Amino acid sequence: MLQVLGSAWALLLGLMLLMVGNGMQGTLLGLRGAYEGFSTFNMSLVMSAYFVGFLGGSRLAPEMIRRVGHVRVFAALASLISGVLILYPAITTPWAWMLGRVAIGFCFSAVYVTAESWLNNTASNETRGQAMSLYMIVQTVGIIIAQLLVNVGDISGYLLFVIPSILVSVSFTPILLSISPTPAFETTKPMTLRKLYGISPLGCVGMLLSGGLFAAQFGMASVFGTMMGLTTAEISIFISSFFVGALVLQYPIGWLSDRMDRRVLILALCVGGGTGGLVGLLFASNFTILLVAAVTIGGMLNPLYALLLAYTNDYLEFDDMAAASSGMIFINGFGAIAGPVVTGWVMNTAGPAGFFLIILVLFYALAAYAGYRMTQRSSPPAQDTMTYTPFSPTATAVGVEVSFEAAHEAQEQADSDIRN
Repeated sequence: MLQVLGSAWALLLGLMLLMVGNGMQGTLLGLRGAYEGFSTFNMSLVMSAYFVGFLGGSRLAPEMIRRVGHVRVFAALASLISGVLILYPAITTPWAWMLGRVAIGFCFSAVYVTAESWLNNTASNETRGQAMSLYMIVQTVGIIIAQLLVNVGDISGYLLFVIPSILVSVSFTPILLSISPTPAFETTKPMTLRKLYGISPLGCVGMLLSGGLFAAQFGMASVFGTMMGLTTAEISIFISSFFVGALVLQYPIGWLSDRMDRRVLILALCVGGGTGGLVGLLFASNFTILLVAAVTIGGMLNPLYALLLAYTNDYLEFDDMAAASSGMIFINGFGAIAGPVVTGWVMNTAGPAGFFLIILVLFYALAAYAGYRMTQRSSPPAQDTMTYTPFSPTATAVGVEVSFEAAHEAQEQADSDIRN
């Protein structure tokens, strides 16, 4: 791990600054939207727009990089992110914010593709898995730090929007001064959705619903907080709690995943997450219990993304995993687009309770489907499955492919050592 930090610290630092900027803008818009008098449904459209752009960026970024190179793509899109962040408080209309969110989602997706390919290039075969794990940790820590920075200024002013803009601009420096352009890369064409569903119905349904869950949590938590009358400090702590849960539970759940039927673990996580949603629904007025619910939901939801990918891979040959993961990420993206819109509509109708209502319904629905799938076919023995690889739900197809390759190489080396 120290070797990876020594060789890639500048890239990881730049990525953390980017994530701080990204984490701040989502929370800020939820708070500022309430201040400007935007309706809950309008805010849900604004939050959903990010994932529209993100899905588009993940599809188009590889071609952009092949045409003009990593450095130009990174610098140009990061500059656009910085500019849009400044425009938010200057043009306070829902439609302008929606366009800005599409642009920022597109840019962040392409920046992640660029950064993940750079990180892959700087790591060796022996350290690639550690590098991608550090990348996931950096992303999560960046979002947590972002929530703390939301408290340093007045939500009605410009300062809180200037801070993420500066952080994104500064993030160029350690990255562009320490890394040389990498060769052009080829990404795998996604497997058809029909074929993918035939291989893993639970994986496909799970990715669709988990995409909706993550986007609802990531996009609408600040809107929920403003509807509940929480202070800015309370909202930032509330949102941080989701990601603290994700950071703490990712690896223990991964350890369990390699030692038991993954469908049982998927069902357990969904029941746990749904119960967290139920607790939040019933005790939303108690801030301490609200934080417990958030930690539980975040701790169950974020590892679920990687677990569903690992479960799907259990039914694939290694050569098919990259194509399948690309298709799964595409399905997850569609769920993410719908998540905030559906949540916003329910919150507009049922009030802030709709936030936790959607979370518990989606979790329990996936738990029920996982239970049903357990009756349809047997699961491969745990010793014959591929090692669990941790991912952030914001990882692109490039990062997932790199992590799968690293895990596969490590598993082959371990098997070779056992044989010898």
